[in-house]
Amino acid sequence: MDHLIPDQPLFFADESRGVISVEGEEARNFLQGLVSNDVTKAGPDRAIYAALLTPQGRYLHDFFIAAGPNDALWLECEAERRQDLMRLLMIYRLRAKARIADRQGLVVLRFYGAGVLELLQLPAVPGAARMQDEGVVFVDPRRADLGAHAILPQAAAVALTSALSFRPGSVETYDRLRLSLGVPDGSRDLEIEKALPMESGLDALHGIDWEKGCYVGQELTARMKYRALVKKQLLSVTIEGPPPEPGTPVLLGETEAGVMRTARDGYGLALLRLDKAEEAGDQPLTAGQAKIRVLRSADAPQRKA
Repeated sequence: MDHLIPDQPLFFADESRGVISVEGEEARNFLQGLVSNDVTKAGPDRAIYAALLTPQGRYLHDFFIAAGPNDALWLECEAERRQDLMRLLMIYRLRAKARIADRQGLVVLRFYGAGVLELLQLPAVPGAARMQDEGVVFVDPRRADLGAHAILPQAAAVALTSALSFRPGSVETYDRLRLSLGVPDGSRDLEIEKALPMESGLDALHGIDWEKGCYVGQELTARMKYRALVKKQLLSVTIEGPPPEPGTPVLLGETEAGVMRTARDGYGLALLRLDKAEEAGDQPLTAGQAKIRVLRSADAPQRKA
């Protein structure tokens, strides 16, 4: 199998990401009652991954929560959908003493590849964070082998990448790594108002805290976990043939086994029925004109020595 983790540290400015700030004396309590993870754990040395769900426990938004300057909480989210996220936060805010703002002056950087965390002076621990030049740098809270993020003013972003001599990467190579690791990319892979956190892997990606208090959509999410109701799972697959479009049915013989999500360069994500994935064994599934196989843990991408 290809070595998908680049053997050198790379970066790119991720224009698909935006930043919303939530500030004020009740900002943490406000978010704590809304999102799937424990907001009290987000601080100068830790960022978290979380989701906002419908009351019925369906996906609306996912984002990273990091501590910015002056006790602000920064939500790194999908840029194209940040206005909708702000709208929902405003609805839920009611009389809470929290200010919500779009931080368009901040740049989101992605860092990935061999040695990237060492260069950024971060441990290989999901969510590990440190403050940097009026911003923050943190290990991806979902998986450390995805690298790190930085949220910085423009000048500080340029200074950081220049000082550490990172080479330019690309959305394409990062996306391929992400897909091989089975990590969804927001609404590209998670259907709005349909996807369920437990089927989407948010638990395994450290996006759910099972010991915090109530939040929107908690009841169904907890029921699926504790009653073992998960029958489908978003899984990483390899693809032989033309990449299927998102939404393409996945078949085991003539029987529908799931549906494709995003795909690139021989890798993709598919929401599959677990019984059909197990039944298939080493037999390929089909999606359109392509053959697909579940990427087993033993096939997980490795870094070049």
